Amino acid sequence: MVTPARGDNDHFHDECGVFGVFGHPDAAALTALGLHALQHRGQEAAGIVAYDGEQFNTHRGMGLVGDNFGSPDVIRKLPGYAAIGHVRYATTGEVALRNVQPLYFDFALGAMAICHNGNLTNSYQLRRQLVRRGSVFNTTSDTEVINHLIATSEQATVVDRLVDALNQIEGAYSLAALTQRSVIGLRDPLGVRPLVVGTLAGAWIIASETCALDIIGAEFVRDVEPGEIVVADADGLHSVKPFVKKPERFCIFEYIYFARPDSVIDGRSVYEARKRIGRELARESFVDADVVVPVPDSGVPAAIGYSQEAGIPFELGIIRNHYVGRTFIEPTDQIRHLGVRLKHNANRNDLKDKRVILVDDSIVRGTTSIKIVDMVRNAGASEVHMRISSPPTTNPCFYGIATPDRDQLLASSMDVDAMARHIGVDSLAFISVDGLYRAMGMPARHDRAPRFCDACFTGDYPIPLVDAEDGKVSVQLSLLAPA
Repeated sequence: MVTPARGDNDHFHDECGVFGVFGHPDAAALTALGLHALQHRGQEAAGIVAYDGEQFNTHRGMGLVGDNFGSPDVIRKLPGYAAIGHVRYATTGEVALRNVQPLYFDFALGAMAICHNGNLTNSYQLRRQLVRRGSVFNTTSDTEVINHLIATSEQATVVDRLVDALNQIEGAYSLAALTQRSVIGLRDPLGVRPLVVGTLAGAWIIASETCALDIIGAEFVRDVEPGEIVVADADGLHSVKPFVKKPERFCIFEYIYFARPDSVIDGRSVYEARKRIGRELARESFVDADVVVPVPDSGVPAAIGYSQEAGIPFELGIIRNHYVGRTFIEPTDQIRHLGVRLKHNANRNDLKDKRVILVDDSIVRGTTSIKIVDMVRNAGASEVHMRISSPPTTNPCFYGIATPDRDQLLASSMDVDAMARHIGVDSLAFISVDGLYRAMGMPARHDRAPRFCDACFTGDYPIPLVDAEDGKVSVQLSLLAPA
């Protein structure tokens, strides 16, 4: 589910990550470890549902994975050979336990738990129809819409009911489901969000990213294909492809920022992809300087690539404090202004009297960029140039990323020169859309049909925005409006 990003947050955030295990006696423990590896995809809440052959066992809670599943006592209360889990990012929507996934429900064919990463773009419309037919909703999550569509379907099997539900859905989603006989994973027909399959000691694993397989020592098998449903049960792994094949439109921002750099997506190392983006950025927007400095941590791989291509030394000129949680309540303007130093501090010896190139992954509102630039100048930099490893973000995302409304995106109201003046740099440059495609080993975007979802840069939305066009909800398609 997607709702607007917090007002004091100047980065995009993915909404969630999913993980599932079938056929292992320690399914819940493995799921907790997998969720640890996916913690970057969501920090608001975490949940696990396990099945032991007789009943579903569940634990869900607000906070980080370690806060909820760090105790052996919790894991002991989740026995079973199959489990799925979910991490969710904090949003300005209702932050409540009832919205924490996986969501469990009973229906005519038994019981089921579901969690997903993404966003349904016609969820308000479907919810309204379901309520009129008598459905009672317990959450404000679009995931529950899927539950009701499955429960009200008249198909004979769980998979057929799932297909029936998905045929009514518009949106981007990677989904994990747990039944009394199986763990199911699937991706939407355009494959906007990632999902992979692995194996461990005869058990089947599904996960949002390969880094979650690595943490438990599982072997990567393959990516789940766009529009594919994989079913892991006692007979092995089965594949169902019920949808008409469509051109893939994987989210390009997964490579730029969201996925962990040690993950591999569609055969591409995320870390190497980010370095290639940095190299292309240097070819497009070289500027003579003394040092290349990443804005940590997301700017590091691109800054390395920029440094290598430009022949300018790389230095950690900004140090990040990794032990900062949520910022404390800031009682005065003076203290609030100092808040950025909780997370970042200038490494003065590498900045004083230097011409500095700052490399970051994106500029959203620009508030953080202003503070970072000010910090670098106060450390004695003689020049500050900023290079961004994504094109200007001019449009909000409707497919599973928390973004501000369009009028809060700096690039939607300013050109690059105006943005440079606004954030206080000597020069500012973004990688071009075609340059981004070249860095990914693809032809320029205008040379053929786009391979990625790049709507936040181009405004080309590949999936219909039914709810937004209906004018019933906010730009972020929040389900908090009354049905």
